[in-house]
Amino acid sequence: MGSLIKHGVNRLRLLLWLATVIIEGLWSASAADMLVYFGTHRTGTNLGFSLAHFDTETGGLTKPVFLLQSPAPAFFVIHPDGRHLYTCNSGSPGAVSAYEIEPHTGQLTFLNRVPAGGADTSYVSLDNSGRYVLAANYSGGNLAVFALKPDGSLGDRTAFVQHTGSSVNPQRQTHAYAHSIIVDPSNRFALVADLGLDKVFVYRFDEKDGSLATNHPPFAILQPGSGPRHVKFHPNGRWVYVISEIASTVTAFNWDSASGSLTEFQTVSTLPADFKGTNTSAEIVVHPNGKFLYASNRGDDSLAVFAIDPATGRLRPMERVSSGGRSPRNFTFDPTGRWILCSNHGSDNAVVFRVDEATGKLTQSGPPVPVPYPFCERFLPAQ
Repeated sequence: MGSLIKHGVNRLRLLLWLATVIIEGLWSASAADMLVYFGTHRTGTNLGFSLAHFDTETGGLTKPVFLLQSPAPAFFVIHPDGRHLYTCNSGSPGAVSAYEIEPHTGQLTFLNRVPAGGADTSYVSLDNSGRYVLAANYSGGNLAVFALKPDGSLGDRTAFVQHTGSSVNPQRQTHAYAHSIIVDPSNRFALVADLGLDKVFVYRFDEKDGSLATNHPPFAILQPGSGPRHVKFHPNGRWVYVISEIASTVTAFNWDSASGSLTEFQTVSTLPADFKGTNTSAEIVVHPNGKFLYASNRGDDSLAVFAIDPATGRLRPMERVSSGGRSPRNFTFDPTGRWILCSNHGSDNAVVFRVDEATGKLTQSGPPVPVPYPFCERFLPAQ
C-alpha cells in the first residue's frame, strides 16, 4: 500500500510539473517583446552581463548593451519568479552570485556572492521548489547546494559532494570534472554529469533541507572517454539525454523515477560519419513539444538536429546546420518554441534560427548580432 501511495504522489508531482511548464509557456508565448540576457566567460572592464530585446513574432534581436560588470558569469539561470538571476563565476576559486531583476528595465542589482566550494564553477540550476541553487564545480570535481533567503540572496550551503577518480583520456580525464547538475521532474533526485569519470551520478535530493545523499544505484556509466557534459529530461519525464563533450555523442536513457536509475538504450554521434577534424560538443536541448532534440558542436561549428521517436525516445538524425559562427557553446529556445538563439563564443556573436515546428529543421533568421565573448543566453518577458 505504501509503495502505491508513493507512486501516486510521484505521478502527481510530475503532472503538476508538466502543467506548470505548459502554463508558463502559454503565458510567455503571448508576450512578443522579450528581454535577453547574455553572460561571458571573461573577466574585465565592461565585461559581465549585457541585455538585448527579442521579438517573438519576427525573430528580431537587437544588439545587446552592456548592463553590469561581473566576474565571468558564464552559465546562469533566471528564477521562475522573474525577479532573480543566479550565475556561476568561473575561476579559481569558483563562486555563485545572486542578482535582483528590476521588472520594467531588466536592470540587475547585485545581492551577494558565495564561494562555490571548488574551482571553475561551470553550471548552476534551481530545484523545482525554487528554494535551492545547485552548482557544479568543473575543475574542483565537486558540487554544492545553497538555500535561498526570502530576499532572493544566497544563504547557507546545504550540501557538498566531492567526486574522485579518473578515466581513460590522459589529457581530459585525469581526475573528476563535475560539469552540470539538474534535478528530475519529481524534485527527488539530482543528476550530475562528470566529464572526468564518464559517469552520470544520481543523488537523492531532499527539498526539505537541501541535502544530497548517495542513491542506489549511484550512477550510470558511459562509454570510456565519452566525457559527459550536460543532461536534459524529455518533457514526458521518462527519457534522459546526455551530451558527451569529448566523444561528440548523445546518449539516451530510460529514467525510472521510483528508483532514480538510468538505463541506456541508444548512443548517436552529433557528427557525420565522414567528419575529419577536432570537435567537442557543448549544449543539448529538447524542444518543448518533445518531438526534436538539438546539440551544438564546437569545431564543426554546427547545430545537430534529431527527431525523437514518440513511442521509444530513440533519436534519428535530421540535419546539421552552421551555427553562424565559431564555437557555439550554449543555445536555447525562446518561450514560444519557434526560435533558437545560439551564442558563438569564438566569433563574438549570437544567431537566431527559425524552427520549423513540423520538421524541427532550422533556418537562420537575419545576420549574426555582435556580442562580446558570449557564453550563455536567457529570455525573460518584458514588462
